[in-house]
Amino acid sequence: LDHIRREGIPPLITFGQMRGMIHVHTTWSDGKNSLEEMALAAKSLGFEYIAICDHSQSAAYAGGLSIERVRQQRADIDTLNARGLGIRILHGIESDILPDGSLDYPDDVLAEFDLVVASVHSHFNLPAPEQTARILRALAHPATTILGHPTGRLLLRRNGYQVDIEAILAAAARTGTIIEFNVNPYRLDLDWRYHQRACSIGVRFAIDPDSYRADLMNELSDGIFLARRRGLRPSAVVNTLPVDAFLDMVAAQRQQKQLLRGAA
Repeated sequence: LDHIRREGIPPLITFGQMRGMIHVHTTWSDGKNSLEEMALAAKSLGFEYIAICDHSQSAAYAGGLSIERVRQQRADIDTLNARGLGIRILHGIESDILPDGSLDYPDDVLAEFDLVVASVHSHFNLPAPEQTARILRALAHPATTILGHPTGRLLLRRNGYQVDIEAILAAAARTGTIIEFNVNPYRLDLDWRYHQRACSIGVRFAIDPDSYRADLMNELSDGIFLARRRGLRPSAVVNTLPVDAFLDMVAAQRQQKQLLRGAA
């Protein structure tokens, strides 16, 4: 309160500042709309780029992409970008974090993606020390751009897994890993209690709809309202970056993690 009295209320994120629609799914895995349909829907909402992050190969229940299909999808994205839809399509993946904390493809395949959202989709009942160690290992991987839905909760359906959030946030700050604020109304994950703590130690957020249908991407506008309630500023949200700046951030993050890995 003293800071607010001295400096005034800081400017908070607005929907109009959002340039990137990050973490959406398509018919390549378990989404309901095609690459082109998702891209055009994001364009209609005013976005400059969209990051397609379909499920990885271990998520067989969700049509996860084999390595062969990853490369086929990349070719389709290249074709659409060459056509010029008026929005840039980035080729990402939502990689499962495996039980030992490794990611779901070999390193050379992971390096081909424009970004990687790493998420836990199995083994939710591990004890807190094991679950935390699992996620910390994933955060340290050079390919991990964003930690997806950090506690895995589904509101009114499933509690989040047991994990040391303070340790996760500290590791995110150290490695430059982005924390997802997943604004799917069934998730709203990361919980509101941790946003200001994260910002205070330099963690940045990606505000993502995790949409499986084109018409659900507009839930992001509600997510921005909630982000404002949590005090998020534009500088703390990577979706506000222009596409080239976003890709430069990913490249710098990977380089930083390689250096940290080499020093370990």
